[in-house]
Amino acid sequence: MKYKSFYFKFLTFFLKKPMIRKFGERATRESLKKAKPVYREMIEKTEDIGQDNPMAGNIYMGYVFMAICRAGNFNPDDFIDVTADFMNGKIIKRLTSGLNLNKTEDLKKFACLMHKMQEWADSHPEYKNKTWDFHFDETLHKDGFYYYFTRCPMNTFARENGYLDVLPVACNTDYLSCAARKGVLHREQTLASGGDICDYWIVGDQNKNPR
Repeated sequence: MKYKSFYFKFLTFFLKKPMIRKFGERATRESLKKAKPVYREMIEKTEDIGQDNPMAGNIYMGYVFMAICRAGNFNPDDFIDVTADFMNGKIIKRLTSGLNLNKTEDLKKFACLMHKMQEWADSHPEYKNKTWDFHFDETLHKDGFYYYFTRCPMNTFARENGYLDVLPVACNTDYLSCAARKGVLHREQTLASGGDICDYWIVGDQNKNPR
């Protein structure tokens, strides 16, 4: 993929404070310095999935967390705490909380967005087998919205290049971004953990007994 510096600069600007709170100033400064070339190498070694692919941002953003975790030799569980703190920051929370998944109309908007992701892949056969593959099942659950992947380019890259140990710091942001939209992600397995799929059953957080 083509390297873009924006994602690293933008995310690390807001990651600094959560990292300092968790790891201290020195470890934060050193890890961010080391992470930049790691991040660039990761991006450039990843197979192109289409620059206008609406899912490309997942790679550009997820790799920032992975690169810093690797460069700083941080425990992935500790860095997951950092990403949670990062997502709870005022500006990031404002940017990621555009939907309220307790509202039927907003849940439908989210579902429509996911379907558009698959429509993009269907209309770009040259990338279809390289990007995420969406599978939808509206009959499995009465509440919420359900879909799954059997292919994830981030999982493929991590397995082929020795980043599988830090991939969970990117996968965990699925829970955090869902929570920012007042939703709950119920998940049984991921490709990163050796499962056959990455599954997403998303319901509003006011639904205490989803079916």
